[in-house]
Amino acid sequence: MKFIDQTIIQVIAGNGGNGCISFRREKYIPKGGPDGGDGGDGGNIWIKSNRNLNTLIDLRFKKIFQAQNGQDGLSKNCSGKKGRSIVIEVPIGTKIINYETREIISDLIQHNQKILLAKGGWHGLGNARFKSSTNRTPRKRTLGTTGEKLNLQLELILIADVGTLGMPNAGKSTLVTIMSGAKTKIASYPFTTLNPVLGSVLYNTKKFIIADIPGIIKNASQGIGLGIHFLKHLERCKILLHIVDIAPTNGSNPIDNIKIVMNELKKYNINLYQKPIWLVFNKIDLLNKIDLMKMVNEIISILKTKERYYLISSIKKIGIKALCYAIIQDLKI
Repeated sequence: MKFIDQTIIQVIAGNGGNGCISFRREKYIPKGGPDGGDGGDGGNIWIKSNRNLNTLIDLRFKKIFQAQNGQDGLSKNCSGKKGRSIVIEVPIGTKIINYETREIISDLIQHNQKILLAKGGWHGLGNARFKSSTNRTPRKRTLGTTGEKLNLQLELILIADVGTLGMPNAGKSTLVTIMSGAKTKIASYPFTTLNPVLGSVLYNTKKFIIADIPGIIKNASQGIGLGIHFLKHLERCKILLHIVDIAPTNGSNPIDNIKIVMNELKKYNINLYQKPIWLVFNKIDLLNKIDLMKMVNEIISILKTKERYYLISSIKKIGIKALCYAIIQDLKI
């Protein structure tokens, strides 16, 4: 299934039905009086979160949602039927934005959270409502009101406790797969991860959700590569794991790679940049202990970072348990 995390839709609530002007006419009853009924209310448009959905692909082709109009009132004091309402189901984490005003209407972060998007029109009143001691034959009614109409932008932002970021081929997908068992594509070429992937990590009866996004490269903030488009999926994360290839085979330098990722993150969103970011040095099995610690100390010294750092090898499963334990302790699960 293709991952769609943004779409624009139009919602149109139903109009209220008009009131009826009618008079009771039966044999032997010359003055039956008014009996025009009220119209029915127009249908509403609701939106509801569903944990079983993980993409907005169902809304990619259906762009207009229109509820049913209320039925007009009838004679014999019969009210018109209410219009049928519509419920739009979306994944948890969907943000609803008014397309014109850019106002955030709601953020659906819980299962079965239900929000009214567009209210149906109010029913009109029939002439039976206007009968009085001074007006026995009222020829007055009211019309139903128009239902609300909105253009909305829906943005899906995945809900995860922990997010990964880093250069392509740093080992993010391998780490997420080892930790959670999530089915992510792993290969030796860049951008094997094309869409965000969520994994559930269970460690010592404690559980947290981890997100994997495509790698970030230089000038990603200008639209190059894939990662910048999916960085928004890290906004809800409490911890970010910056996965660093400690022994790159492409001739790059780990320090330069770290600076590139952090610079692009800062350009994209300063709030994301200021989140707790742990350096996770991966592929430590490719270096001997002396060279490894020399490299790590040099990186920490040059970057002058006070954030935590961890040494792991996803392939050899070295340091994974210690990393999971640290995450659980920090999240206070």
